[in-house]
Amino acid sequence: MRVDLNCDMGESFGRWELGADAAIMPHISSANIACGAHAGDPKAMRATLRLARQHGVACGAHPGFADRAGFGRREIPTTPAEAGDLLLCQLGALHAIAMSEGVRLAHVKAHGALYNMAARDRALADAIASAVAAFDRSLTFFGLAGSVMLDAGRRAGLTVAAEGFADRAYEPDGALTPRSVAGSVIDDVDVVVARAVTMVREKRVRARNGADIRLDVDTLCVHGDTPGAERLAAALRAGLEHAGVRVSAFAKASAPGAGSEP
Repeated sequence: MRVDLNCDMGESFGRWELGADAAIMPHISSANIACGAHAGDPKAMRATLRLARQHGVACGAHPGFADRAGFGRREIPTTPAEAGDLLLCQLGALHAIAMSEGVRLAHVKAHGALYNMAARDRALADAIASAVAAFDRSLTFFGLAGSVMLDAGRRAGLTVAAEGFADRAYEPDGALTPRSVAGSVIDDVDVVVARAVTMVREKRVRARNGADIRLDVDTLCVHGDTPGAERLAAALRAGLEHAGVRVSAFAKASAPGAGSEP
């Protein structure tokens, strides 16, 4: 039994620093790297790629809305075509720096509001998945477990990875509880670890109303901007391994990069 442990990283830019990437990286198996829109910049992208390569961590793109002030977590009205182009621009930026570092990207995971909107909007999910496939069909598409994102990825011919969030509350329909709701983010490390083990071993999660939801996950997320994320990442890995779950990257980079043939 195994699971991928991913973290959103490279979200510093300019003189502003966010996250404890160096402390988190040894404990995870996949890094979702900000592409300069919701956060990040070329310097942060390069530094994160180098850090991930040093620790043998799979690298992926983490594109989101160009909304630094809102950290990409504010929903912005967008058409499917606009969302696809937004994704391609950010994929291209990270890919260029990754190639200069000898690193091949392995996966794509949309960020924040863009991710949550695509999880419930089939047209938006299809546009994002199609953009990823047009860029490089070898990239694995991360999406919320049980959502239309996974169906969109499969329709686009992509390998998909169902994602779970042990530190987030769930609604009865399987959606993540909005961050505006009290208790939407779980900060008790022991509770988060127990939820992660249950997600992987028993394929379920307890919703906010107390009901159990069926949840089949391939990868679990740690939010890099969460205070104490480095302690949480270490505890999650230790807790999963103690429960007999091997932590390893779901996606392996194997294609030559952008424009690869199906």
